[in-house]
This record gives sequence, C-alpha cells and structure tokens, in this order.
Amino acid sequence: MVSTPCFFSLWLHMYPYGCMTRGDASNQAGFLTMRKVAISLFAILAGTSFAAAADTGCDAFKWPVEREQALFPAAPAAQSGATLTVGEAVDFSLAAVDTVSFEVPPDRAPKAGTFGATANVTVPPEGELQFSLSDEAWIDVVQDGKIVKSAAFSGVKTCPGIRKSVRSKLQGGAAVVQLSGAKKADLKLAVLTPE
Repeated sequence: MVSTPCFFSLWLHMYPYGCMTRGDASNQAGFLTMRKVAISLFAILAGTSFAAAADTGCDAFKWPVEREQALFPAAPAAQSGATLTVGEAVDFSLAAVDTVSFEVPPDRAPKAGTFGATANVTVPPEGELQFSLSDEAWIDVVQDGKIVKSAAFSGVKTCPGIRKSVRSKLQGGAAVVQLSGAKKADLKLAVLTPE
C-alpha cells in the first residue's frame, strides 16, 4: 500500500489513527467527515469573531451615530458661550475649566487642568435632545437653574471621532449646556433630536 502524507497539524490530533492508506476507504471517509466538521466549526467561529469586531466600533452605540459622523468633519468653530442650533454640530475651543462661568456647579467636579465651556440652546417643544461628543468630557444640561439628569447614555471608546452620546428629556424653551472635565482643549458637540 502507498501511504498518503501525514497531516501534522490540526488533522493529526483529530484523526486518531495517524497516517491513512489509499486502500483504507473507511478511514479516508472518516477523515473527510472530520475535516468537514472542523472547517464548519472554524467558519462559525470566524463569523462570530468578525461580528464581535464590528460591535466594538460605532455599531456598539445604543443608537445610530451616522448623523454625528456626517456633521463633525465640517463643524464650525465655536467658543464658550455660543448658541447651539438643534440639528447641527460645533467644534468648541474649550477654556481652562477654572475660568469657565458655569450656571450651576457641574454634577461631577472637574479635575484641575481640564477644560470646559458653556453654550445656550433652545429646546424644541417635544423636549428630548441628543448630545454627542467627539471626546471624553462631562456634560450637564441646565434648565430653571437645575441640572436635568440624562435619560439615556451610550459611550464607546472604539468609534473613531465619537466618544459618547447622551439623551435628555427637557422642557421646550431655553437651556444651558455645560461641558467640563475635558482632557483636551477642543471638542466637537452635536445637538440632535433622537431618531
């Protein structure tokens, strides 16, 4: 009998009889069945890994962030005290946090050496807004002299250009947005109505 080559990798430990012979049809059929099973398992595991990898990017947010991705590259420059427009984004030049005049102290005390800003926004009658930030920072929304607790939050560290998105249920009318604790002096902010 002429022996076929041995497979000294995955197949050798899956096939307990070592090398096959061409004349051993039953062994060859068993080997081919095991090979099909192993390939199928590999395909399933690879598909799961690719799906997990996709979930670690922007798709891992609890809601879509495609609008922010479209707005951020062309966001106009803004300074602390700017007026925001719902449906648009701005590129803030932040100030040293100890120089920013917050309407109320931030809900989380900012660390020394970080940056912040304030901005005004008119909340539409339906009242719910979504604030998305390009980088790490704390965001508070103030109405009637009080911080309104966020209704929902989603943060992802592996989405290029977008770090967090916060939804707030507000009253129609004026509100102040407070940014604090940013580690860098620039930050993009989009103000949108939730989809």
